[in-house]
Amino acid sequence: MIQENDFLPPAWLRSGHAQTLWPALMRRPPPVALREELLELRDGDCLRLAWGPPVDGPLIVILHGIGGCARSPYVLGLVATLQAGGMESVVMQFRGAGGSPNRLPRFFHAGETGDLEETIRHVTAVRPGRPLGLVGFSMGGIVSLNWLGERGVDAPVTTAVGVSVPLALADSARHLDQGFQRLYQWELVRNLKRLVRRKQAVQPLPIDVRHLRGIRSLWDFDEHVTGPLHGFTGAADYYRRCAPINRLAGIRVPTLLIQAWDDPFIPPHTLPAELPEAITLELTRGGGHVGFVQGNPVRPRYWLEERVLAHLRRVLS
Repeated sequence: MIQENDFLPPAWLRSGHAQTLWPALMRRPPPVALREELLELRDGDCLRLAWGPPVDGPLIVILHGIGGCARSPYVLGLVATLQAGGMESVVMQFRGAGGSPNRLPRFFHAGETGDLEETIRHVTAVRPGRPLGLVGFSMGGIVSLNWLGERGVDAPVTTAVGVSVPLALADSARHLDQGFQRLYQWELVRNLKRLVRRKQAVQPLPIDVRHLRGIRSLWDFDEHVTGPLHGFTGAADYYRRCAPINRLAGIRVPTLLIQAWDDPFIPPHTLPAELPEAITLELTRGGGHVGFVQGNPVRPRYWLEERVLAHLRRVLS
């Protein structure tokens, strides 16, 4: 089902770029105490989970976006909102995210659903009997949708939410290499190259790192780093095999997608015209990429967190 919702951007933050940049640059995240846990993976690597304050209610697994971590403002905002709403949360930080290197000579990628599978198994073991929800932002939403599509009716969560999720990876990569979108691409690529250099300093990687200096686009990074490092022949192969648009038909868990028409990461033509019965796509007229800010500059209101909590309450209660 595809429907519009009630979000309208305020006059002072009208454009998709403004909605995207304001919370990333100006938001002061709420003070939330996180407890980190090292999760040992079956392949010998590790993930760092970040638990929000303990609450005796539903448990929500949160996946951050590319370049993010458990302390990203939008993640902490949701953790605080869920806590106030009677829900506990745990953030699955991707391999190498959050300033803590992982062990193996690899990172994360859009098709790596095994880490989420192991995280879900672990948190359900330590919090048995809790209703379980899943929220993924951008790259985290890509991984979430791919996992949900693979698991189908056997997915051990009651509901899921995807926010600002690029569904067609190749189209989004091309879109980010145009016009003002290059601003976001430069920042993403800069952070990814830093991640590789930091890793290479302590552990050699099976790729030619001399390519790093010439990499300017996300496509080039995935062509020379993500692809060969994780078993793909290059960027095109990686995007084709890991695009969540190809997994949507397998999703059977009630899933809400929240997308904005003016999202600078997602070309509008990639938004699907039809969806499986389990998926509801809410399209907003504005909101940018993981933005959805209302209120005023002195007292901004982060509508997105309210909407996610409302959905989780409706389904999990």
